[in-house]
Amino acid sequence: MKLIALIIGFSAVLFARASEIEKQLSKKEYAEIWRIIAVQQMVQSKIPASITLAQGILESGSGNSELARKGNNHFGIKCHDWTGDKMYMDDDSKGECFRVYANAEQSYIDHSNFLLDKKRYSGLFQLELTDYKGWAKGLKDAGYATNPKYPELLIAIIDELKLYELDAIGSPNNLNAPVLLVSNQKNSTQAHTIAKHENKVNYIIAKKGDTFYRLSKEFGIGLWQLYKYNDFDSKKDILEEGDIVYIQRKRNKSKNKVLKLTESMSLREVSQVQALKLESLLKYNDSTSPDVILKKGEKVSLR
Repeated sequence: MKLIALIIGFSAVLFARASEIEKQLSKKEYAEIWRIIAVQQMVQSKIPASITLAQGILESGSGNSELARKGNNHFGIKCHDWTGDKMYMDDDSKGECFRVYANAEQSYIDHSNFLLDKKRYSGLFQLELTDYKGWAKGLKDAGYATNPKYPELLIAIIDELKLYELDAIGSPNNLNAPVLLVSNQKNSTQAHTIAKHENKVNYIIAKKGDTFYRLSKEFGIGLWQLYKYNDFDSKKDILEEGDIVYIQRKRNKSKNKVLKLTESMSLREVSQVQALKLESLLKYNDSTSPDVILKKGEKVSLR
């Protein structure tokens, strides 16, 4: 009975979410999600966290742009000498080439490397970390953007959200910077309770604003491991509230032979509900279509 209740509860959440219109992030929500990695990049690369977050908000429309959602490119960085995956979109000209990343964390790291590697930005690193206005103007002068109001737009975002408060964490005068960063994570409202699925796999339920990046830091698990443990339809970074997220490998089979669906679901959704590897589930059901919706009452082989 417990397993049936678990299936009904989880499947209802998954099915309801499939019909929702994708939620648009606000500037404040975006900054809350990515501020930890922005601060880490500041400590490592000496780029103000306020500038990184403001650029991410401005360039990606708070993470809602097509380039951010489909290409995980939060900073509008174009291909140039890029050898990775690419997307073509209209910008200053039609059909311009943009870099595509496996996840948004890579976009943040590449943004830091992009500024560090280009000589035209070298003068910015002579500025104080707290001089976000100087950085905003310097980015425009160095050719990062063609909009003449680019500095004013960045400064307005930083002032509105008080992002300048983050820059003090990376200041050389702040001897407690690493402690502040760790403390920020430990005291986060995103702390999760670990539960164990009846298929003997540990999982958590995602909260509002969760990302794989945050969960990887909270549980000391590599991003690649979280992606591998969970069979979402893409390597998404921002999780939906109520998502089942496994922090261990899912099993190859279940103790139950067959599941009769109580709701219409895809095999991908069943794999998350049942803590079963998707590749195994596809094999048991002689299927190559993980996202085809199966009707209520259909039977799914679990071993």
